[in-house]
Amino acid sequence: MSALKTIGIVGAGQMGCGIAHVSAAAGYKVHIYDLSQDRIESGLATINGNLAKQVTNGKMTEEERKTALSLITGSANLNDLAPSDLVIEAATEEEAVKRKIYAQVCPVLKPEALLATNTSSLSITRLASATDRPEHFMGIHFMNPVPVMKLVELVRGIATDEKTFSTAKAFVASLEKTVTVAEDFPAFIVNRILLPMINEAIYTLYEGVGTVDAIDTAMKLGANHPMGPLQLADFIGLDTCLSIMQVLHDGLADSKYRPCPLLVKYVEAGWLGRKSGRGFYDYRGEVPVPTR
Repeated sequence: MSALKTIGIVGAGQMGCGIAHVSAAAGYKVHIYDLSQDRIESGLATINGNLAKQVTNGKMTEEERKTALSLITGSANLNDLAPSDLVIEAATEEEAVKRKIYAQVCPVLKPEALLATNTSSLSITRLASATDRPEHFMGIHFMNPVPVMKLVELVRGIATDEKTFSTAKAFVASLEKTVTVAEDFPAFIVNRILLPMINEAIYTLYEGVGTVDAIDTAMKLGANHPMGPLQLADFIGLDTCLSIMQVLHDGLADSKYRPCPLLVKYVEAGWLGRKSGRGFYDYRGEVPVPTR
């Protein structure tokens, strides 16, 4: 285990709770901060349920589950992040929101505390410039769902020092995750490759080349993907997919990254995928049904 002992998490959503889950399971004290106590309670319930699944699947003992759960606390009080050795921001993929969080969090932290972002696409260098500790700031990008996925992308900003990087690397290794190091370019490695593929699948639907079912079946059985690209888009969240495509399009200025108009339309309709009940599939019944 690295020198870190206490991990702060900003955001009790899917990613924040997943990071809290694996950190506590590895023996770290974890504190989750969110604006709403209801979101924290919901997040803690999700973590408890996911830990219980790991017990059922034989991946941990009941005693280990209880120990992990006992290491996690949560509150809507920002000052409770003060003891953290590392704070990982896992808020929505909007730069303005993240900058606002850093302005509030930085004054609370110890001078030597590390600050990281779980951003899947935004510039680490630019985000670091909004903090009081760019040398102690970097990207630690977990994959979703965090307890299942083995990869973590580590991304340094221009100012990130070597000690911050080596500490983050040791932390990820202690979670039994595999590190891949990406340079600070829009969307890094995984999403730079994955999201244009998803966007192209949406164009394939938009242009009438195939239905939702035909496209997903083709990629599952024809390319051996575990889930189809449109099903995966719904799982990620169509708003997140759109946000990453916009970052790629703006950051690389190449028309091949233009978000598909159909993706824009779905997001404007509030059809964001699983989390909203509808996306390329309708999840409101017992079985997901294609919406096109």
